[in-house]
Amino acid sequence: MPSTPSTGFINKVRAHLELLDPVTWISVFPGLACGAMASGAMQATPHDFLVLFAMFLMYGPLGTGFSQSVNDYFDLELDRVNEPTRPIPSGRLTKNEALLNCIVVILLAMGIGIWLGLDTGGLRGMVITTMIFSALFVAYIYSAPPFKLKKNIFASAPGVGFSYGFVTFLSGNALFSDIRPEVVWLAALNFFMAIALIIMNDFKSVEGDREGGMKSLTVMIGAKNTFIVAFAIIDMVFAVLVWLAWSWGFIVPMALVVLGLVLNVVLQIQLLADPKGGVSFLKGTVEDGFGNAIGKSDVQEHNTFLRFQVANNVLFLVNNLVLAAMIGMRYMPS
Repeated sequence: MPSTPSTGFINKVRAHLELLDPVTWISVFPGLACGAMASGAMQATPHDFLVLFAMFLMYGPLGTGFSQSVNDYFDLELDRVNEPTRPIPSGRLTKNEALLNCIVVILLAMGIGIWLGLDTGGLRGMVITTMIFSALFVAYIYSAPPFKLKKNIFASAPGVGFSYGFVTFLSGNALFSDIRPEVVWLAALNFFMAIALIIMNDFKSVEGDREGGMKSLTVMIGAKNTFIVAFAIIDMVFAVLVWLAWSWGFIVPMALVVLGLVLNVVLQIQLLADPKGGVSFLKGTVEDGFGNAIGKSDVQEHNTFLRFQVANNVLFLVNNLVLAAMIGMRYMPS
């Protein structure tokens, strides 16, 4: 049955939304929520909920969406190999339509960033506007020539860590209070955690990266060694988090972080013993429960990483939320 104009329009809208990769939007919320919680100053008022929602919209659908759409725009040839069903290589969107998508979302993100900066005012407002503009700039040069940070893992992973794991913590904090020094620590640790995860996420595109001259860590040193490097970073993050919790006097949260580190090491040992099939007890959870949210792959090491990622992210998120809540309680006016 031929499509009608209305179904054609709906399909175009769906393709534009898919270009923004909605499953990635939620990745910015933990940082925003933890930053806001750690401020100890957010009030249960319509204004505070509105600005927090606006910041999520700015960093999630618009900011993260821009990073995904601009990546697809400049990586059409790679996606023909790695992800041929994406909107541009599949023909559901033209390159000009994708370019329009990029322009609209970046302008909206910048507009909200300026509004939030003015609404907050002062140095805190400048921090918010500077953070979103910096994140958008990094998102652009990550994919666009001549810099194209993604061509080399030593530039691409820090770029992702900055845009996803660092600026969100500081922005969520600055929305309601001066920057807490504890939040700077948490933001830095999330920066390194994002680096470790993006290193392993490159498993899914290793074939296209190798053909396109992209220097991902997997291309350079192989899958097993990539796991070792990423796990070393993750364990370092958890270890520093243990020390921070102890130095801040949060003894019960410190024990929770230690438990998270131990569980992670147990999973890592299983995965290193079997890089293509490790952590198999989470296979059903990932494929049937989270499969549509975090994706699937024909590369077995990537599927193993996805199983580990689910467990690691839950452990790390819980620890971040608990510590952020404890920090916020400390700063609440008595």
